[in-house]
Amino acid sequence: MLGPVILAASRSDRTRRLISAAPVTKQVVDRFIPGETVDDIVPIVEELTAGGLELTMDVVGEDITTPEQAAAARDAYLALIDRLAELELGERVEMSVKLSMFGQALEGGHELALGNVRPVVEAAAAIGTTVTLDAEDHTTLDSMFAIHEELRKDFPQTGCVIQAYLFRTEADALRLAASGSRVRLVKGAYKEPAEVAYQQKHEIDKAYVRILRTLMEGEGYPMIGSHDPRLISIAQELARKAGRKLDEYEFQMLYGIRGDEHLRLAAEGHRMRVYTAYGTDWYGYFMRRLAEKPANLRFFVRSMISKG
Repeated sequence: MLGPVILAASRSDRTRRLISAAPVTKQVVDRFIPGETVDDIVPIVEELTAGGLELTMDVVGEDITTPEQAAAARDAYLALIDRLAELELGERVEMSVKLSMFGQALEGGHELALGNVRPVVEAAAAIGTTVTLDAEDHTTLDSMFAIHEELRKDFPQTGCVIQAYLFRTEADALRLAASGSRVRLVKGAYKEPAEVAYQQKHEIDKAYVRILRTLMEGEGYPMIGSHDPRLISIAQELARKAGRKLDEYEFQMLYGIRGDEHLRLAAEGHRMRVYTAYGTDWYGYFMRRLAEKPANLRFFVRSMISKG
């Protein structure tokens, strides 16, 4: 399987330098990350929302080593919220945040991340939107879920992400479904050991369906993070059996992948939210996109060969 190899490469400084220096890299990165600044991204937001889509915005960057960098990440999100306020898009554009960006891995990181993310959640609520806490590797999840629970005391619409490949996730889904939370379910995109995560695609897919059934039958708001046509069809059937209306769940897909499917689902009346990342620290995000799907890697390799 190439996925684990690519994820290991995502932590290699040497590989980072090689890929960053390749002339074709920017062209391929732009497929997944359509801008570096807020000004770059505003036309994308306007185009997608005009087409009937919703968005969740991610300012990329995870290699935070100082409290000052964590504060700068907070400020980047606050600047994004200021621009979204000008666009008057309300709940059509929310935000996704990785707590590692807010200092979670630093000394005293749990409290530091909570202190940095809270003003972002407050500012988002003030303009009629919300924030979803992205899931990262399994060692960070207890902290993430604790911060999620704390934020929901004042901002119950705060969402979180769960990952189907982790053994723990079925229990997490039961708890979150009962609490009425907004939950995005994804397969998972980090290199995890066999002691904590399924390693085979068919096992992950089966776990995804079991967890999605729990979310659909629960009291929360499921967000289906998948590009897999079969899982999308299963999600629609589970929603029908659970008696959910079209506005009681949503699909989420990445910018740059299956754009025609985004529009098809929206045209059918589904809520379709596009995960749209921007920023300069793109490497980790980009490598996970390559690892998630062989077609993404083939696209990158073909581009390098044709431009080499």
